[in-house]
Amino acid sequence: MGFDDAGEPSGSPDEPEVDMPGPPPGEALDSPSGEAPDTPAGTAAEDAAPSGATPVTGARAEPEGEPPQGPPDGGRQSRTGRNLPMAIGVGVALGALVLLSLYTVKPIFLAVMVVFLFLGMRELTDAFKSRGIGVPFIPLATGMVATPVVSYVWGPTAVVAAVSLTVLSMMLIRMSEGADGYVRDVSAGAFVTGYLVLMGGIVALLMRPGDGDDRTVIFIATTVASDIGGYFAGTFLGRHKLAPTISPKKTWEGVTGSAITCMIVGGWLVWWLLDGGHPWQGALVGLAAVVTATGGDLIESMIKRDLGIKDMGTLLPGHGGVMDRLDSLVATAPVVWLLLELFVPS
Repeated sequence: MGFDDAGEPSGSPDEPEVDMPGPPPGEALDSPSGEAPDTPAGTAAEDAAPSGATPVTGARAEPEGEPPQGPPDGGRQSRTGRNLPMAIGVGVALGALVLLSLYTVKPIFLAVMVVFLFLGMRELTDAFKSRGIGVPFIPLATGMVATPVVSYVWGPTAVVAAVSLTVLSMMLIRMSEGADGYVRDVSAGAFVTGYLVLMGGIVALLMRPGDGDDRTVIFIATTVASDIGGYFAGTFLGRHKLAPTISPKKTWEGVTGSAITCMIVGGWLVWWLLDGGHPWQGALVGLAAVVTATGGDLIESMIKRDLGIKDMGTLLPGHGGVMDRLDSLVATAPVVWLLLELFVPS
C-alpha cells in the first residue's frame, strides 16, 4: 500500500482527488529550482544504458503486443479512482433497503441498522488488531446488538444503562487476560462503545416516535446530501485544501458544496415530512449536519492514518468497507436527533 506526499493512503475513494503542483511522484528533482534538469540526447542517460537496450525517456513502455492497462475490473472509474457506476448502484440499493424497511415495518430497519453497525464494529476491531490492540469482543458485540433494541423499546434511560453496562462488562472480562495491555485494550473498547454502540442507541431514539420513519429519513438524507454535494463540488471545483495534514484531498470548495446541498435538502424535508416543521429549521439541521458529517469523515481519516490502512474493508464495492460509509452517519445522528427534538418535539 502506498501513501501520498502528505501521508494519506493513496487511491482512497473517500474524497475527490485534488491535483498538486509539481512533478509526478517518484521523479527525481536534482536542481535547486525544483525542476528536473535537462539531459541532452546522447549524454549520461543513454551512456548508462546497457548495450542494445532502449533508453528510458520517462514513460513506462507497455509490453509489445499488449494494450495499455486500464481498470482491473474493466469498469469506468471516476477521477478519484472509484468505480463510479458500481458505487452509485450500491448506494441506490442501500437507499432502497432503508426506505423499504422504514416505511413497512420499522423494526426491520432496526435489524438492518444493527447488522451494519455490527459489521462496522467488526471492521474497526480487526483494524485495531493490526496494531496489537485486542478489544474485548463478546461484551462489545452484545452491547452493539442490545443497545439499539432496548433504546427503541424503553427510550433514553435504557441507552444510558446499556452503554454503561457494556463498558463495565468489558473492563471485567478483559481482566482474565492479565495486566499487560489492559488499559490500552479497555480504552479502545470504550472508544468503540462511544463511537458505534452509543450512536446506534441514538438512531433508535430518532426512529422511536410515531413519525420516526420521517425523522430517520431526514437524518440519512441530509448526511448523504453532504457526501454527494461535497464529492461533486470537490471533484470539479476543489482547489483550496481543508485539512491537509489529516485528509489532503478534502477542499473548502467541497465543504461549501456539501453545505449548500445539505441546507436545501434539510429545509425541504423538514417542511414536507414533519407537522409544524419550517424550512429555516431544516436549513439549520442541514447546516449542522454538514459540520458533523465532514467531522465524521475526518475522524475516520485520522483513525485510518494512525492504523496505516487505506479502507476499513472491502464489503461494499465502490465504497470500501462498511465503516467507510458509516463514518458521517454516526457523527451526525446525535446532532440531528437533538435539533429535531428542539424544533419539532416528538
